[in-house]
Amino acid sequence: MQAAAAAAPTPVQTSLGSPTASAIIFFFLIVAVTLYITYWAAKRTRSTKEFYAAGRSVSALQNGLALSGDYMSAASFLGIAGLVALKGYDGMIYATGWLVGWPALMFLIAEPLRNLGKYTFADVVAFRLRQTPVRIASAIGGILTVLLYTIAQMVGAGALIKLMFGIPYEAAELIVGVVMLAYVLFGGMIATTWVQIVKAILLLFGVTLLTILVLAKFGFSPGNLYAAVSSQIGQKALEPGGLVTSPTDAVSLGLALMFGLLGLPHILMRFYTVPDAQTARKSVLYATGFIGYFYIIVPIVGFGASVLVGRDVISNIDKGGNMAAPLLAESLGGTPFLGFIAAVAFATILAVVAGLTLAGASALSHDIYVNVVKHGQATEAEQVRVAKMSTVVFGILAILLGILFKGQNVAFMVGLAFAVACSANFPALLMSIVWKRFTTAGAVWSILVGAFLSVFLIIISPTIWVDILHKEHALFPLKNPAIVSMTAAFLVGIVVSLLSREPSAEAKFEDEKLRTYLAIGAE
Repeated sequence: MQAAAAAAPTPVQTSLGSPTASAIIFFFLIVAVTLYITYWAAKRTRSTKEFYAAGRSVSALQNGLALSGDYMSAASFLGIAGLVALKGYDGMIYATGWLVGWPALMFLIAEPLRNLGKYTFADVVAFRLRQTPVRIASAIGGILTVLLYTIAQMVGAGALIKLMFGIPYEAAELIVGVVMLAYVLFGGMIATTWVQIVKAILLLFGVTLLTILVLAKFGFSPGNLYAAVSSQIGQKALEPGGLVTSPTDAVSLGLALMFGLLGLPHILMRFYTVPDAQTARKSVLYATGFIGYFYIIVPIVGFGASVLVGRDVISNIDKGGNMAAPLLAESLGGTPFLGFIAAVAFATILAVVAGLTLAGASALSHDIYVNVVKHGQATEAEQVRVAKMSTVVFGILAILLGILFKGQNVAFMVGLAFAVACSANFPALLMSIVWKRFTTAGAVWSILVGAFLSVFLIIISPTIWVDILHKEHALFPLKNPAIVSMTAAFLVGIVVSLLSREPSAEAKFEDEKLRTYLAIGAE
């Protein structure tokens, strides 16, 4: 208990908000390394296969690191640490929920996705259905998911750069957007993959070091840390109810976090970068190990920040709590460690936004332009050109939305993106793989109902209706709509498919099974 008493927060003098030499050095070092990777990758990116899928040449370990890099986003690092610091126990729901989807991904989706698809998850949904309507609907669901996810990353990036260099938030958003566009435009998936690998290693190292320093303050005993939380903040910080007060809300959030993973376009794209389905499964196994370790230790960082920095200081610096981890780093390791952690967080955001942008661009170029507008008849050069134009459009949108949603907690916002992903993309993807009677109309209605219902319910929920629009009462009571919108997407897909048969889709189901499980004809 002495350790708990000794760990009372001291008045924090932070350098956040004014540029420091260490922050600038680490920032430019990471940007220089990642831009060099982009230069190296640009020389190897000639075809659409290289731009979208890194030439299908990524190993299981490399893809496992890249998957974990794609997944351990600003929401995972800055957002969860901030939620745990400010809201206590309930912040850990996000860490648990984001982890438990990985076994489902490995056993349900990884192998069929790799064997059936080419560049996007719409390739799988449309495999035996009519191409045009399914690809248009899939692109809508995919782009909505990616945009919501991107908002969270851009908000985290803007807050971080603003505080690191003391520049306006809007200018910070512009810097992030420009650097991220350089990655994707010139290096494609090869650059994005290697940036993710470097970032994953740096992030795992940085958070491990931060955790060790926190535990050292409490005699390397988590029990002492939790005793300090209880004595300084109150026992309620270690009990459920700080963030999610309704059991239905908790279940809905859990469903979104678990099954949303199986509908995230930028994660699903990663399975096309490996040579075969066996490598895809192995890469999920590696990713689960890295991500599981990360999510076990991140809550320690959050609780450490609440005790050693203090909730008031954290919320005064950033009301969403996103700066809890950098403030803790400065408290424990001084300005140089703050510079390193902030630079790692920035690399985290850049890498994830690059992956998201590539996923959004592929939906616009591969699904809409190549397969709907050109009916699959576009040349290689034309496909790459349209992909790059789509990247620029998506990058500009990301910057504008990041400015619009300034000040929101990034983990909370990604939770909403997961609600859209598990409603719009996951039901149609799963039913197209496992159910013979699934039809084109069923797929289109499932995706559109899931996408628009989830977005509509988010708008009229307490999240936007009360917190952002400042209305007195929300029209929809749940903060996360997954339990309603995902169920509706499944029901609509099933009912519409049962109302009218599609003999051509049923006839191709046996061919699909051969390709799914034996990889006959897989690219």
